[in-house]
Amino acid sequence: MIPIQLSGQTALITGASQGIGAQIARTFHRAGANVVINHPGLPQTALDAEALAKELNLLRTESASVVAADVADPDQVRAMMAEAQARHGGIDFLINNAAIIRDRTVAKMSLEEWDAVLDVNLSGVFHCCKFALDILRDGGAIVSFGSIAAIQGFFGQANYAAAKAGVQAMMRVLSREGARRGIRANSVAPGVIDTSMAATIPESVRAEMLKNIPLGRFGTAEEVAHVVLFLCSPLAAYVTGQTLEINGGWRG
Repeated sequence: MIPIQLSGQTALITGASQGIGAQIARTFHRAGANVVINHPGLPQTALDAEALAKELNLLRTESASVVAADVADPDQVRAMMAEAQARHGGIDFLINNAAIIRDRTVAKMSLEEWDAVLDVNLSGVFHCCKFALDILRDGGAIVSFGSIAAIQGFFGQANYAAAKAGVQAMMRVLSREGARRGIRANSVAPGVIDTSMAATIPESVRAEMLKNIPLGRFGTAEEVAHVVLFLCSPLAAYVTGQTLEINGGWRG
C-alpha cells in the first residue's frame, strides 16, 4: 500500500462548489489536506460551497474554508490569495478548475460569448497562477484544467477549445518558470465526465461520443479527482509540464 498523505498542506480549488471541483475538494480533504473552496460569488454557488465546507468541517474541524472570487477579475483573485495566506500562511496546491461554456459556431458566436469564455477559462487561470505564486510554497504544485476539446476541436466550441489549448500551453511555460522553486505545473485534459454539465448533452450525441471511447463509458468526477491528487502528490515528483488525458482512450 502506498498512501498519499497531505496532512498540514493546503489546496485552493477554483470553481469548487459543485461537480468536479467539489469532488477534488473532498478527495484532497480525505488525503489530509486543508481545502479552500472557491466559487464565483453567485447565490447558488455560495450555498453549495458553504454546504460543502460544513460537510468537510464536520469530519475535521476548521479544515475547509470558502472564498468567493470571480477568477476573471484580477482584483478579486488577488484578494482571494491574500485571504488564503492570512488563514493558512500560504498554499501548497493550486487547482485551476473554474470554467464556463458558451457554445456556438464561429459564424454565430457573439463577441461577448468569445470574451466571456476566454476571460474565465484562460485569463482566469493566468490570474490565479500569477497571484498564487506569491503565496505558493516552494515544492508546491499547480494543476490546471485543459480539455479533450483542445485536442478534438468539437463543433461549436472555438472559444472553449482555444482557451483550453492555451491553458495547456501555459502550464508548459510555467513548469519551466516554477522549476527553480520546485513548483510543478501540469494540466489534465478530461474527456466527457458524467456531471450535470454532461447531462445536458442530447442523448443522440452522447451515443455517438460513446462510440469513440474504448472503455465504453463516460468518466466520473472521482476518477478525475484521483488523477489531480496524484499530480500533486510525491508520487508525481518528477512530472511537470505535462498534459495528462483522462478520456477512456478517446482518440477521435
